[in-house]
Amino acid sequence: MTQTQEWQSLLDEQHGLVRTAQSRAHGYTPRAIAHRVESGEWLQVLRGVLSVTNGPLTRPMMLSAALLHGGGSSILSHDSAAERWGMMRPSDGPIHITVPYGRSALGQAATFRRESRRPTASAHAPVHPGVAVHRSRAFEHIRLDAEFPMTSSADTAIDLATAASSAREGMIALVQATTNAKVSLPEIRRRIEQREPWRYKNAILDTLGLLTGGVQSALEHRYFLDVEAAHGLPAARRQGPVHVDDRVLFEDVDYTPHGVPLIVRLDGARYHSASSVKFRDRRRDNAAELAGRPRLVYGWEEVTATPCAVFGEVRSVLVREGWRDVSYPCSQCAEVFRMGA
Repeated sequence: MTQTQEWQSLLDEQHGLVRTAQSRAHGYTPRAIAHRVESGEWLQVLRGVLSVTNGPLTRPMMLSAALLHGGGSSILSHDSAAERWGMMRPSDGPIHITVPYGRSALGQAATFRRESRRPTASAHAPVHPGVAVHRSRAFEHIRLDAEFPMTSSADTAIDLATAASSAREGMIALVQATTNAKVSLPEIRRRIEQREPWRYKNAILDTLGLLTGGVQSALEHRYFLDVEAAHGLPAARRQGPVHVDDRVLFEDVDYTPHGVPLIVRLDGARYHSASSVKFRDRRRDNAAELAGRPRLVYGWEEVTATPCAVFGEVRSVLVREGWRDVSYPCSQCAEVFRMGA
């Protein structure tokens, strides 16, 4: 393979980006590199990372630049690995990478274009969102080789939880990650045994217990946290089976184990477009009515924005149906009451 072919192969592999040291190894002198950057032929992306084109960077180019910045052993992690796993959407924040413990790689703030001989539209002034660097002593165990090397799905979910600002936010992050990407719960437990989280371990284990016990979505988890647990309501049975038209369907929240036939349905979508889903829900509604079972229905907006109001309605039906009230107001309830007064 000729020097030119090797150079092109390197550019193809790294999405048109190179480390400064790599360009020197392929015959470009420091003066030649500086000339190409100053003339606008090449683009300085990060410290020590260049693009051999002058246009705006694609998302793969941004990821590749961050990995080059971190060195040969760096991998995508946290939000950036979660993006690749489908756990969350790409953010405007820095690209997160993890390097082996002891490596000297440093984070970098977002970069912007400098004045050059080639004028550039103002919309293209931002170059790269920056790099956030994490370090791991278990680096060899968390790495997964892919188009972009990154942390495994289980390790990514754990990282998102431990990086949250509080245990509660960590629980929410873990549920969203596992449900969005269908991460194996046994695999997360195995990874926790091998690599103990540096914080929120009990909250993470509690969340895994809820997921194992039937919680299947971020909405169901928020209902448990903000409506039930925050107000002392009884913990309902999750995904309880119900027979309708010779089929087994499942109720999201069922208080029958507490002596009250109340059903709470949590609708994560604003509406269902599939006629089969609409028909199923109507049949399930009719079956509940024929069985004399009260039911309440809530969506994401009510559960996350007004959990205290949801608590009040659920509590009213539980008490009406014979539940001995041991609930209590949360700290937000007092604020809601003052605003209502």
